[in-house]
Amino acid sequence: MALRRHRLPRFWLGLTLGLVATAVGATYIWERQLPGRLQQSIARGDLEACLNYSDQLAALRWLGGGTPNEQARCRRLKARELWRQRRWAEAMALQLRLANSAAGGEADRLQLQTWEDDLQQLALQRFQQGDLNAALALLEPIGENHKPGRSSLGDNLREIWNSNRYQLERARKLVAQKRWWEAIDALNRIDHPWWRQQSRDLRQATESGINGLRGLGRERDSHGRLPHAVPPQELDAQVQRRIAQGMDEWSAFEAACKALGGQVMEAGPDTACRR
Repeated sequence: MALRRHRLPRFWLGLTLGLVATAVGATYIWERQLPGRLQQSIARGDLEACLNYSDQLAALRWLGGGTPNEQARCRRLKARELWRQRRWAEAMALQLRLANSAAGGEADRLQLQTWEDDLQQLALQRFQQGDLNAALALLEPIGENHKPGRSSLGDNLREIWNSNRYQLERARKLVAQKRWWEAIDALNRIDHPWWRQQSRDLRQATESGINGLRGLGRERDSHGRLPHAVPPQELDAQVQRRIAQGMDEWSAFEAACKALGGQVMEAGPDTACRR
């Protein structure tokens, strides 16, 4: 019985070492097969298999193999395929891994930068066309959607967008109150092409309101003639001169009224200049 107890540990030790040797041998054989499988996947254009085999090959190379050029080649091909398919985020993520790897070269880093620039330009195009959400989605893969302190390009686009929307809403309220000069000032602050298009009808209504004031020959309130109104021709000339000097419409109106000895007052629904 004593002899049998001594033999059992040796048996299990031998079995364990045998299993380990078998596993190591199988892994070694698989590693030797991987280059061939890798080349076959490249030849038939199976980039998913190419990536899979190259990743396995890089993980299994315990014999001090050189730079995993096969892995870099597969990543490079797959990243380009994803880019052509407009799968921007996946392409950028894979290209970034390639650029940061030991096998990544200067050309790979330049390609990454080129794609980042392309996405920024495409995002700006979408933004100019009025699609803020699409622009922000394009900036996400390059980390320009949002940053602490609102320092990213995406934060800047949001600020421009919200400012233009606010000015259009403000102009609508002023037009409803027939405060034409203030309304045109708000409309002139809209500097985004898409928001300008949205404000086109409102601008026409505002300009018609201003032209109506200019053509009256005298200003009226809701009860009749204003006996001490500033002559509209003189007021208009003063306003236009100040606008030409760089003042905004409303500031020019206020300054012109004051220069003519008048005072800006609410005359019924209109804004008037009285002496």
